[in-house]
Amino acid sequence: MSEFNGLVEREIPRLRRYARALTRSADRADDLVQETLLRAISKSHLWQTGTDIRAWLFTIMHNHYVNMVRRAMRDEATVDIEQMSSSLVATTDPTASSQLRELEQSLGRLPGEQREVILLVGLEGMSYETAAEVLSVPVGTVRSRLSRGRDALRRLMGLPEKAERAAAASSGAAPLAA
Repeated sequence: MSEFNGLVEREIPRLRRYARALTRSADRADDLVQETLLRAISKSHLWQTGTDIRAWLFTIMHNHYVNMVRRAMRDEATVDIEQMSSSLVATTDPTASSQLRELEQSLGRLPGEQREVILLVGLEGMSYETAAEVLSVPVGTVRSRLSRGRDALRRLMGLPEKAERAAAASSGAAPLAA
């Protein structure tokens, strides 16, 4: 197996995780990952040895996803979010399960730009710089979208805002949520 194929293979779990969170559908996520891998292999000659393969693959996936969304909008296709959502984790703790469901629903209500940044930075652990490269936007835009997205998630989930948490911390009271 070539070095390129080995590097790509190691990124498949991350690609799957991001695709599932992005599409909120196991079937659509699998299709997105498969198309990403096909494109990456067919364009392997464009990848430069020594560069970040993860960022390159995520850029391919992001661009393909954006094209799919644009195509769907152009074709006036609608997606029933409730019908398309799938559970992220099976657990016996009903509180954790309901919190994950609430988080998933709240993420689905965010604008796509904010959701993408939250998933890349929060779920995938990418640096702001790498996320900016994947999304083809400036680092400042990533920071801004992340901040607005986090604030929106807090509101959607009924968690205290930054100012409320800071006030609680300075008064010695335990904040309700981090």
